[in-house]
Amino acid sequence: MPQLSHRRRLLVLAICCMSLLIVSLDNTVLNVALPSMQKDLDTTLSGMQWTIDAYTLVLASLLMLAGSTADRLGRRRVFQAGLVVFALGSLLCSLAPNLECLVAFRMVQAVGGSMLNPVAMSIITNTFTDPKERARAIGVWGGVVGISMAAGPIVGGLLVQSVDWRAIFWINVPIGALALFLTVRYVPESRAPHPRRVDPVGQLLVIALLGTLTYAIIEAPSAGWTSPLILGFAATAVAALAGLLWYERRRAEPLIDLRFFRSAPFSGATVVAVCAFAALGGFLFVNTLYLQDVRGLSALDAGLYMLPMAGMTLVFAPLSGRLVGAVGARLPLLLAGLAMVASGVLFAAFEAEASTPLFVEASRPAWWIIAGCGAAVLLLGALTTGHWARETARRTAERLESAQDEPDGQAPPSSRPAAPHGGSSQAAARPYCCWEH
Repeated sequence: MPQLSHRRRLLVLAICCMSLLIVSLDNTVLNVALPSMQKDLDTTLSGMQWTIDAYTLVLASLLMLAGSTADRLGRRRVFQAGLVVFALGSLLCSLAPNLECLVAFRMVQAVGGSMLNPVAMSIITNTFTDPKERARAIGVWGGVVGISMAAGPIVGGLLVQSVDWRAIFWINVPIGALALFLTVRYVPESRAPHPRRVDPVGQLLVIALLGTLTYAIIEAPSAGWTSPLILGFAATAVAALAGLLWYERRRAEPLIDLRFFRSAPFSGATVVAVCAFAALGGFLFVNTLYLQDVRGLSALDAGLYMLPMAGMTLVFAPLSGRLVGAVGARLPLLLAGLAMVASGVLFAAFEAEASTPLFVEASRPAWWIIAGCGAAVLLLGALTTGHWARETARRTAERLESAQDEPDGQAPPSSRPAAPHGGSSQAAARPYCCWEH
């Protein structure tokens, strides 16, 4: 990649942040619109879950594939394709005549979204080569999530109340078009020097695992946890996981390099990320339905009620980054875990939201799950940030480096990593490997 001026680098950062903004804003805006969508489409609660989880499922399944494809074909090219597909999916969602079409079009959105965030992160890391500049750029990138959380509920409430729930998808089209124009004009093309080869078997196993597991979780409350259908999907998920673990260990360039999980900080980061996003998604889903369906608030008022949480995210996200840089990750993780546990227990055990007893009783398991996610963050924050955890990360790094030094043909496929390619899009799709950094 040619050396860019400071002004051009900032412009590239702004373009990448625009992609993160529309993807993050889309999720927070959608939650506020769920009750209106449910009434208009005459669907069930599980149907509303599918509008969110179908998107998340496809996004998670394709992140690694999109990253490796960008490394191979060109990051700008894949990023442009992601903007086009995401905007097209948004437009289709706004025209959906029923729930089935809406879920299908949300999956189209997710295909585009999978080509945006990991690739944009890779573009940033390749644009800002100085470590200090790169850290600041990534800090700005992370702050966009806080902005989307603060703006999403209000924007969604205004659009739903003044226009229609379909308008929440319209806003992605002009922003995506502007980002596409600026990308073509200002973002340079780049590729990884040694991109990974495609792993179709691993990709299909990941899709099978996530798809069957998600279906079993969403449909089990209505079909019954012991129904043959749910048990069949659960068994398929277990088989897909076993196949993935067996196959990926034997591949020279796996889709998921399982050796990274020998590092306690890496494994902890992965589980903490899952718990944090599960708790956030669960909170937004349950709280939106509660505020509008139970309390009878308008979409705009419900969005305003979420402002305190969004405001705290906007304020504490950059402060957390500074705290990690100053004292390490242990203290922020412990504080986060304690706050998540406290909030979940307040709702689950003390009925902090009590208004209609039937809803409180029905939603109590969700709040206990959120509290459990907080407990997991608290426990893993303590276990994966100490001396033992750092030693596992060091030993894992040494094994990987020694395997790279082996001549071709001397190291078995299960121990030989793919050729290194710094700042790859596929690496950007993985959780960061060491808390202490």
